[in-house]
Amino acid sequence: MDKLYIIIPAYNEEENIRSVIAQWHPVAEKAGPDSRLVIIDDGSKDSTYQTAAGLKEQYSQLVVLTKENQGHGATVLHGYRYAIKEGADYVFQTDSDGQTLPSEFSVFWKNRKKCGLLTGYRVHRGDGVSRLFVTRVLRLVLLVTFRVWVKDANCPYRLMRCSQLQEVLKKVPKDFFLSNVLISVIYIKEKLGVHYYPITFLPRQGGENSINMKKIVGIGRKSFRQFLALRKKIEE
Repeated sequence: MDKLYIIIPAYNEEENIRSVIAQWHPVAEKAGPDSRLVIIDDGSKDSTYQTAAGLKEQYSQLVVLTKENQGHGATVLHGYRYAIKEGADYVFQTDSDGQTLPSEFSVFWKNRKKCGLLTGYRVHRGDGVSRLFVTRVLRLVLLVTFRVWVKDANCPYRLMRCSQLQEVLKKVPKDFFLSNVLISVIYIKEKLGVHYYPITFLPRQGGENSINMKKIVGIGRKSFRQFLALRKKIEE
């Protein structure tokens, strides 16, 4: 039976983490007794870690990790490496804000032998016009820098085979802050197989988003410079 690790990074999500665990743990259970739901607390300043850790007795396949604050991208990479180290066959990543639906995962799992990268694309988005704008600008940046067209490069709903992901991660800087974006580019550039499935993207279910428009602009400038610097390595 294939072993699935569901990786969910969390930062200051005390309002959402209990419901997110309740929603996603049955997915790990259904995948098999050796599968795990892994919550990775990214040095939260609230009770995210304590709340999640307090649920481990209630949810037998729940793993809760904590680490210093490094940002979403580094936390995702931490989770991927953890899944690989633990011998997972497949790793799935989503976020801890309650915007994605576990009910849509079955299509991904059914088609897992296609991996490559099975990734969602957000058809109807509940996270505001500014985030849609960012996605479109990012798509253009990737086209200019890497000459690839990525439908939804940073979508937090993606399934990958660990043996293949392990090789892909060799080209990703250790704590790269837009790790999922770069991973998407590598899968496309190396023709490893990318398959898109439409997903629902709800409004944030509680708490506040830690990323505002000012931060988005700063991230955009930084990412463009870093993408240019990485282009030669990715295309080797």
